[in-house]
Amino acid sequence: MSAKYTAAQNRATQKYIKNAYDTISVRVKKGECKIIKDHAKKNGESVNVFVNRAIKETILSDNEKDA
Repeated sequence: MSAKYTAAQNRATQKYIKNAYDTISVRVKKGECKIIKDHAKKNGESVNVFVNRAIKETILSDNEKDA
């Protein structure tokens, strides 16, 4: 038996996401999306987790250079 995802649950989830998160749209060249998805999967991450990690690590690295 699978759990049913109701319209009310979907509305509540979308409301939470709207209030708790910002969205950034990223464009990559043809073929790079697959590379990114494959890399994330290889490391047991979603693309979202991988991109957030990459951003945070880059910011930390850049800040260390500036210090």
